[in-house]
Formats: sequence, structure tokens, C-alpha cells
Amino acid sequence: MTKSNKPVIIWLLSGCFLLFLMVVVGGITRLTNSGLSMTDWHLITDTFPPMTEAKWNQAFEEYKKFPEYQKINIHNDFTLSDYKFIYFWEWFHRFIGRIIGMVFLIPFFYFLAKKRLDKSTIKKCIVLLCMGGFQGFLGWFMVKSGLIDNPDVSHFRLALHLTFAFITFAYTLWVALDLIYPNKDNFYPQLRTIARFAFVFLIIQIIYGGFVAGLNAGLIHNHWPLMSDGQFIHDSVFIEKNSFILNLIEGKSGVQFVHRTTAYLVVALMVLLYFKSKKYSLSIAQQNGLNALVILVFVQFALGVLTLLYSVPLWLGLAHQITAFFLLTAMTYTLHRFTK
Repeated sequence: MTKSNKPVIIWLLSGCFLLFLMVVVGGITRLTNSGLSMTDWHLITDTFPPMTEAKWNQAFEEYKKFPEYQKINIHNDFTLSDYKFIYFWEWFHRFIGRIIGMVFLIPFFYFLAKKRLDKSTIKKCIVLLCMGGFQGFLGWFMVKSGLIDNPDVSHFRLALHLTFAFITFAYTLWVALDLIYPNKDNFYPQLRTIARFAFVFLIIQIIYGGFVAGLNAGLIHNHWPLMSDGQFIHDSVFIEKNSFILNLIEGKSGVQFVHRTTAYLVVALMVLLYFKSKKYSLSIAQQNGLNALVILVFVQFALGVLTLLYSVPLWLGLAHQITAFFLLTAMTYTLHRFTK
């Protein structure tokens, strides 16, 4: 890392932290059923929540026009105070998104003007800018699906929004790592191949985590290592939908089955990478990445089991999502260190 790159690296890592915070708040928003509380989206207005009781009542009356209130909360003695609680989390989630936009754009143009970015980094930052804008669109695209007839968002759109946030974070971290480590470590093609497979299956696992969250599939089959009735593959995996494929992407039992079994594969690939690496002479950075990876994958696996066994309490569901973020961080770092 050169001294001239240090401000740029701090800027990129600040963006990583804000993306992490955004995902954490997004998890709270999902787990508290707050995501449909703001029924419109404006880039400039709604920067701050309603400031008067009259404005709060106006927002609450608008919320009452939509399916979540009409089909669910109208039966729950849902008050203005309850509405303020769910509104806060969705507003805070969007507010962090605005902050991320400013934190990215203002320093980006400053560094451009000061010629602190080389051509390669400029191209990567433009990609990041496009990814950030697309992520904002995906957020509204997701929310919109729950404002028509069904008082819940599409689990496909939820998974897309969640996964793309993780990927945006991983790419931001990768760009920072390119500057932190201008010189590559020892290159071993076999280890890089295993690391790439581990990264891909970790992303698949994150996608299915979004499916599980969107379908509330963590509230069934709350047993481990087997599903209900002592079955490894429960009968319900095959009968919820009209085809085998639909059962695995739309059925609650099928989605949970894929998520819980893919976890074994993710653990196996990361453990394989760790033990295969023992044959090679690794740098300190490579070894540290592998150590963190193995520790975190077992912590994440244990949290996943506990989250399932206890039927997704808020704190465990959030801890599971946060640890997934740390695991992706370690995976991105490790893959970067093993990439030519």
C-alpha cells in the first residue's frame, strides 16, 4: 500500500462499513416486518420522518390503503405508535442508502479532481457507482411487490436485493484490496479453483438465505440434523408445488432443504481449501484469510442450526445474517490473496 493510496483505501473501506450497516438494518427491517411501512419512494423528499403529529397521521392513513394493513395489521389492534416503530426501520434503511450515495459520490469527484485515481481504479469505481444505483432500484422493486395484492414482498426480489448488496460489498472490498496489496501473493492454481467454487456456493447459499427469509421458511421443520418426522428429505419437499424445480425455489420445505444442505457443501469446500493449503508455502495474509474463513464458517453453521431450532428469534436471525457478512468478507479476502 502506497501512502498516496491511503485516503482512497479509507474511503472504500468506509463504503464497506456503510454497506455492512445497511445490510444489518435491512435484516432488522425484514425481521420486524417493517419493509412495507413507507408506501412511496422519493429521492429527495422523505429524507427525514414526519415532523408533526399531523404528518404522522397522514402517513398512517396512506399506509392503511395497502394490503399489509388491510389484510394483517387491521386485525392486530395496530396503532399509530406501532406504525412509527416499523416506519423508523424502513426510513433508517433508506436513509443509510442516501448516506452511502453521498459518501461515494463526493469523495469520488474529489479524488478525480485531485488525480488520485488511476485509470483502472476509475473504471472500477464507475462499476461501483452503477451497482449502487441498481441496488437502490432493486430495493424499490422489492417493496413494490408487496404493495399490490400480496401483503408480503416477492421472495425472489428479496433475495435479489439482499444478494446484490452482498456482491456490491464484496466488489468494493476487492477494489480496496487491490490498492492495499498492489503485489500478489504466491499463486497456486488448485487453491484458487477451490476458493472460487467456495465463493460461488457461498453466494448460492446467500441467495437461498433470502428465499428462506422471504418465504418465512425458517418457521417450519425446526429440527436438526433431520427435518420433521425424522426425515432427511421431508415428504413436503416434493408436494407443495406442481414441479420438482418449483418445489426447490418456491416451496417453503424445498427452499429450506436446499439451504440447510448447501450449508454442508459450503463448510466442506472451505475445510477442503484449508487442508489442501497445508501442502503449500503460504504468505501470512493467505494463512490469516484461511484461518478466519474456517472459524467463521463453523460459527455461521452453528448459528444457522440454532436459528432454525429456535424458530428464528430476532437476535439469532440477525446474528446469522451478520455472520454471513463476515464470512463473505473472509471469503473475498482469501480469494483475493489466492488470485493471480
